[in-house]
Amino acid sequence: MKGMLPILALGIFATWSGTAAADIYAYTDANGVRHITNVPQGDSRYQLIYKSRYTKPKGWVDSPSAAYWRLNPSAFDDLIRSTASQHGIDPSLVRAVMHAESGFNPQAVSPKGAAGLMQLMPATASRFGVSNIYDPLENVRGGVAYLRFLLNLFDGDVRLAVAAYNAGEGAVKKFGGIPPYDETITYVARVMNLHGRYRAQP
Repeated sequence: MKGMLPILALGIFATWSGTAAADIYAYTDANGVRHITNVPQGDSRYQLIYKSRYTKPKGWVDSPSAAYWRLNPSAFDDLIRSTASQHGIDPSLVRAVMHAESGFNPQAVSPKGAAGLMQLMPATASRFGVSNIYDPLENVRGGVAYLRFLLNLFDGDVRLAVAAYNAGEGAVKKFGGIPPYDETITYVARVMNLHGRYRAQP
């Protein structure tokens, strides 16, 4: 359909392990299909759309800060574990989303108005009963409840739930998968990478 880019992203996460990382490349073919891979194998059609921050040398600094990209398995640990348990979610997934969203900063605010540890939009906060979006307890409860809702909506498909957390469930339904937005593609890649790395923590 005009104005819609189909997306081919089946292999993007296939070679990732708990500690692996990858740059992400993409191109759009003559039929309007968006091809995504982390292994372009010399194909000049692919252009880099996301440079992995996890392959940099130890101590390398990138915006917003080195601490943002370094694993933090202890931040809000009790809150994450208890809330994840209440909703039947892997706490490593909650931690990965929180890491990608706010870098564990309860005062974080995005340019679009999302706020707090789980970067809830005001409408989402209201939807899940969050009155003080900057309160870690309320914010995490609301964010994890939303994540549980998305996992249920997409039959437990973590990648689709994560994509919907970023782009909205409507966008995932519209495209029948991860929406062809560079921001969402890189966000899902980042969260899945973090999820694997946190799960690998002793």
